[in-house]
Amino acid sequence: MHKVTKLLASAALLVTSILTPLAAAEVEAEETLKVGILQYVEHESLNQTYEGFLAELEANGYVEGENLDVNYLNASADNANLQSMSETLTNSSDYLFAIATPAAQNLANIEKEKPIYFSAVTDAVGAKLVESNEAPGGNMTGTIDAGPIEEQVNLLINIVPEADRVGLIYNSGETNSLSEAEKAKAVFAEKGIEVVESTVTSTNDISQIVGALAKEDIDAIFTVTDNTIASAMTLVGDLAIEAGLPLIGGSTDMTRENGLATYGLDYYELGRQTARMLLRQIEEDLSPSEMPVETAENLELVVNEDVAEQLGIDPSSIQAP
Repeated sequence: MHKVTKLLASAALLVTSILTPLAAAEVEAEETLKVGILQYVEHESLNQTYEGFLAELEANGYVEGENLDVNYLNASADNANLQSMSETLTNSSDYLFAIATPAAQNLANIEKEKPIYFSAVTDAVGAKLVESNEAPGGNMTGTIDAGPIEEQVNLLINIVPEADRVGLIYNSGETNSLSEAEKAKAVFAEKGIEVVESTVTSTNDISQIVGALAKEDIDAIFTVTDNTIASAMTLVGDLAIEAGLPLIGGSTDMTRENGLATYGLDYYELGRQTARMLLRQIEEDLSPSEMPVETAENLELVVNEDVAEQLGIDPSSIQAP
């Protein structure tokens, strides 16, 4: 009898040890993940970042309307909106996600404790979001979209081998763009190619500035990853096509919209990568301060065949640098 009692007790203990983790997992799954998302402006690259972020959360069991509460705000490139939106999101969320540098900077100014993840940021150190990419040191980390500038310049040279004068367009008011433009100018100088620089401050400048640049004695136009240029890419591309100039550089989404070609990152995948960082924090009980800033895991060549044909270029002749 004693042996039977002991066996039954052992069996009960075993069942309890099996059920306890399951019960804990069940409770954890029922907890609602509250995420506040601040996007700086509406354009394809940033939209893709947002969609990729949510897709990765859903793939890991967090479904909006069930156990995922998303508060999403878009500043529409109006800097005056950013502070009030940041305050709204920090008051209603446990985790924060900033899409683009201005959004990240404003959330950083408002919230010093809750975890903040960023994406579509080019220079996190230069924007004073983290102390270093390797050791962020605060409550922020995320993914950066710094483009492979040297490879993009080599792609331009492959497409236009006779190029000796190239137009460079970007928004001089964007920290990201300034950083990327400086890199591009240095690489072009190394290649012995003169750069004709044209900067904008808003989408209202695009038509005049790009139109004037296209009339310069240049062989191609190069653009970096830039929110202002990206949000007006249809117009920028049309002006380049009208002038018969290949437009190269920027993000893959910018190229798909109306550029000729680029070698760069996919913002949808970058959004998913950022979501995986947040999930890793939750699963491993980490702090953003100990999670290094990540670069894009994958780069790809994108060629806009329609634009190539309009420029009289064989799309199949364009190869990765």
